[in-house]
Amino acid sequence: MNRRIRTVLGVAATAGILALGVPAFTGAANASTTSATASAGLRQAQSFLFNYTFNGHLKVAGGNFTVNQRVFLVVKFNTGRVAFSKWEIARTHPITPGGAIYVETTIAAPCAPGNNGYARAYDEATRTWSPKLPVTICQRID
Repeated sequence: MNRRIRTVLGVAATAGILALGVPAFTGAANASTTSATASAGLRQAQSFLFNYTFNGHLKVAGGNFTVNQRVFLVVKFNTGRVAFSKWEIARTHPITPGGAIYVETTIAAPCAPGNNGYARAYDEATRTWSPKLPVTICQRID
């Protein structure tokens, strides 16, 4: 009886694996699956930005860009007006994953609290934008 149950369950499990399109667990199947995945390439992780104050200026940095490729950093007011922009080359960094950028802007910092702008970076190689990073852009009040 136990043998019959194991046989039925084994057939059901095999049928389920085949129905789901999961490759069989054999050396030859794993080798072909691995090489197919490697040749197709894996999607790069989404780029990200973070900011901090350095030398009395807003500094924007980020990672997961394409190494040794151009990245366009832009800091805009929430109205869409550009406060700062610069092309930068993404480089490897011991702490930041992927290609990293570290850009010191001309925007004074720190400012009074309240995000009135955002930063984004465009990876030219992948043609993708990073998510928006809310930032505070200091403005003179005369």
